[in-house]
Amino acid sequence: MPSRKSKLSTPEWILKGKKSPAKKKVVNGFKIRECPKCGSDDVGVVLSNSDKETGGGKEWECKKCKWKGTGIVKKELSEEEFMKYLDDKGVEVA
Repeated sequence: MPSRKSKLSTPEWILKGKKSPAKKKVVNGFKIRECPKCGSDDVGVVLSNSDKETGGGKEWECKKCKWKGTGIVKKELSEEEFMKYLDDKGVEVA
């Protein structure tokens, strides 16, 4: 009869732990999207036939100039920049 091992040993990589790459620093910012044609922030995702037309990507539409496409401008603002942005638009913050 062949001899049997009484226990399975835990692999070394589990005991030592897997080294993970350094995580990117997460910035708690405010994200806005703007139209690349007119700069308006009044944009939205086009829902009808979006998967069929763009191959699964999001298609955007500007409600001001009626631009449509996938090349939306994305900006991430700090809290101070976002408050200035709201002030410039005339939005009151409660």
